[in-house]
Amino acid sequence: MLLYKNELLLAIINSIMFATNLGALLCPVIKIMLKRIKYILKSICVFIFQTSLLAIIIYRVVPVPYTPLMVQRYIQNTNGERDNGTYKIWKPLAEMGHEVPLSALTGEDPKFFKHYGFDFTQIKHAAENNIEGGKTQGASTITQQTAKNLFLLPVRSYLRKGMEAYFTALMELLWSKQRILEVYLNIIETGPAIFGMEAASQHYYHKPCKTLIVAQSARLVAVLPNPLRWHPDNLGYDYWDKCAKPNVVLNNHYKAIVYQRGYVEGFK
Repeated sequence: MLLYKNELLLAIINSIMFATNLGALLCPVIKIMLKRIKYILKSICVFIFQTSLLAIIIYRVVPVPYTPLMVQRYIQNTNGERDNGTYKIWKPLAEMGHEVPLSALTGEDPKFFKHYGFDFTQIKHAAENNIEGGKTQGASTITQQTAKNLFLLPVRSYLRKGMEAYFTALMELLWSKQRILEVYLNIIETGPAIFGMEAASQHYYHKPCKTLIVAQSARLVAVLPNPLRWHPDNLGYDYWDKCAKPNVVLNNHYKAIVYQRGYVEGFK
């Protein structure tokens, strides 16, 4: 019995010594691996910062050719939803007229010219409503929506929201408000595989967006929360349900855009 205990104790001591020696041997290897991982992560962060900064600077003056969402819709539309992939027409802000930009500001971000990319009052209100169990509300400004649509895919995650905040800050720092609004109105999804207000105006009303009347521009903006499902010619009309009735909430949103157009601060 005593011999067995001694052998067991000796085995434990040998195991401890082996583990200690192994740890001593692996410690330098682990340190090297950690340094490499740190270097790789640092390189990735630097690369993301440099490329994103370059893209922000380029898009400050150059029309946006494609966005990640446009590419996604183009791939989806190879199944026949739209023969030419996606429909988009770039139009400078100065050539959009007055009604479309004003409707977009009224319906999406009335304080656009007064904040720096984030409407903290609206964020607080939306957070309180969501916590209380009410209908989930968003609080994204036009700058945030532009950042999301220009650089990111519409997936729900904290990483995407973090990247969205990063691009929002860069855009507010390096772009003018007019440029942000111009890009937003040209890349926002306005229908099935349709992007931009000019393309939506041509598709739904067969005329340039600068000639739209108040009701038409307000209808285009009213369906922006879900342009794949709602139709501006019959607010709340479901593309996939031909018997669908007009949506009451959507109609109220449309009326608010029409009657609250004078409350956008800073728009000329």
